[in-house]
Amino acid sequence: MPTLHIMAKEDDLTTSGYLERQVLIAMPGMVDGHFAGSVTLMCQHNDDGAIGITINRLSDFSLGEILSQLHIDCSDDSIREMQVLEGGPVAPDRGFVIHSPTEGFESSMTVGPDIMVTTSRDILAAVAAGKGPEKYIVALGYAGWGGGQLEGELRENAWLTVKADSDIVFDMPLPQRFDGALGRLGIKVDRLHSEGGHA
Repeated sequence: MPTLHIMAKEDDLTTSGYLERQVLIAMPGMVDGHFAGSVTLMCQHNDDGAIGITINRLSDFSLGEILSQLHIDCSDDSIREMQVLEGGPVAPDRGFVIHSPTEGFESSMTVGPDIMVTTSRDILAAVAAGKGPEKYIVALGYAGWGGGQLEGELRENAWLTVKADSDIVFDMPLPQRFDGALGRLGIKVDRLHSEGGHA
């Protein structure tokens, strides 16, 4: 198990680009095994690049293992047994909590009107004590793109985008999130082709 690091306050989480508050849906032709079939919540997008967290892939870890490594006590088995997601291939030792709006944590950012992301240890302590946000998921790692890289992938039809929806993020079972996100666009997966057309 990797040593877990929770991102600190100075990581300066901000959103500014046109992909903020969006979910990326991998097209069938996606050849990168890290992203094939993935649904990724965009957290940051600006001229320097983009950061997202994949929300439909399980990691090999439970929340209890993460809490134990951080020396946070938790006696609630339902919290300890919660599966942690694989947020992406970059920095898999970094933890992210995607949650319903709850203020007061050391390092949080707003992703949408009903979605926040917190990277500080205090939110995990609150979760373990049964005082965390109403809805939350925990992920390890993230997806990252350099400046202009994601825009290039979008031009090559590698991704579809849809507005981030808290139902997809928090309520929909993991195996249904890909089809559910496509459904927000009125698309069924069997209608997608591995290569998009070019005008």
